[in-house]
Amino acid sequence: MLGASVSVWMLLAIGVVAANLPFFNERALLLGPRLVDKGPGWRLIELLLLASLTVALGMLVESRIGQRHPQSWPFYVAALCLFITFAFPGFVWRHLRHARSPVAHAG
Repeated sequence: MLGASVSVWMLLAIGVVAANLPFFNERALLLGPRLVDKGPGWRLIELLLLASLTVALGMLVESRIGQRHPQSWPFYVAALCLFITFAFPGFVWRHLRHARSPVAHAG
């Protein structure tokens, strides 16, 4: 069995990868058919689903390490904010860097 520290670091790494998946994948819900232009709505739905799965995995890890502590709404809000922060590199790549078209120079 992994130590608590290793489990937490692995969960954080999984969270970073999961947060960026919607921006690097053009399939609907990551496994469905490839979409020509997956809009921001699809990406937001995927982001929320992956955040939920990551929190569920965290609860599973916590219950395996020891007793799971009950959480209230501030925990879930902080977890969602952390997940959105983790998604920032993928967002920048998709919407600010990758989607930029070449600038035509007037000459």
